[in-house]
Amino acid sequence: MNFADRLQQLPSATHLAALRLLDADGQVIATIENKPGQTGSLAVYAALAALYGGSITPAAARLGLEWYAEHTQDAQAHPGKHPNIDRLRAWAEGSTSYRTQAIAG
Repeated sequence: MNFADRLQQLPSATHLAALRLLDADGQVIATIENKPGQTGSLAVYAALAALYGGSITPAAARLGLEWYAEHTQDAQAHPGKHPNIDRLRAWAEGSTSYRTQAIAG
């Protein structure tokens, strides 16, 4: 399934202004905003957080890479082009979970 088809299956994230990603100390390490160019990533990360109890675990990261479909291969071929996918690639190989904080829109 390609990314566009996957997005049609994920819950809407239009109610969110942003999703913050937090480290173990509660520090914001990234923010995915509800704006052009990030809405797909917002939907992916929000759906993963919902499935994994509010966190992005290594297992959640691996699932997210599947959901990004063809964009995952593009990110692998062009590091830095897709920072939200690059982040999941690193997290999928680790053992740390990252909490999320939804910011209502």
